[in-house]
Amino acid sequence: MQASSPAARFVVLEGLDGAGTTTQTRLLGEWLRGLGLGVHETYEPSPGPIGLLIRQALRGRLVARPGRGEARPPGNDVMALLFAADRMDHLESEVLPALESGRWVLSDRYYHSSLLYQSLDGDQAWVRALNSHARAPDVTYVLDVPAAAAARRRSGRGATPELYETDPIQLRLEGLYRELPRLLPGEPIAVLDGSRPPAEVLRSLQADLQRRFGLAHPGAHAPV
Repeated sequence: MQASSPAARFVVLEGLDGAGTTTQTRLLGEWLRGLGLGVHETYEPSPGPIGLLIRQALRGRLVARPGRGEARPPGNDVMALLFAADRMDHLESEVLPALESGRWVLSDRYYHSSLLYQSLDGDQAWVRALNSHARAPDVTYVLDVPAAAAARRRSGRGATPELYETDPIQLRLEGLYRELPRLLPGEPIAVLDGSRPPAEVLRSLQADLQRRFGLAHPGAHAPV
């Protein structure tokens, strides 16, 4: 990377399941590479060993039988511990090395998801403590999408719903995501309207990144 290039940044995209975080991570990566920047795109749960275990739990393939009773997913506290462990492994194996090499890191979800999802039926202060050693992002974007609209997007995937992809859970999370800037007042968090077409959402992300970090090409066009 040339000396005049902006410093590498850690950017996180958050929102309901179906908010468009995966799409925008990909589009942002394409745009940043077009500006000549090195980029590492990633996600949570990570592709590491603990992340793969979490994926099995989310898909109902990892179950517990308390007292040899009925099979059920691991409990909320267990999931919170798994997510926190995966996050530290993710940081050590992917995020921090990429930043140290001068690449921008774009993560589809981070500890904000744990703070909200695992706090629905758990102790938020405890979940915060579990994640207290995780590096804070340089900016987090919450893609604000109504729960009903996110549900329609998920249904279009044709995939079996995962553990947290139920309408009641997503409806509870809708308002909580909008409260993230208040819950984490020391962090740069921007809530953007994610219900618009992907190209319009991308333009909002581009404009904010340009303003925050002085990126070049302010007239760059968003892919459609």
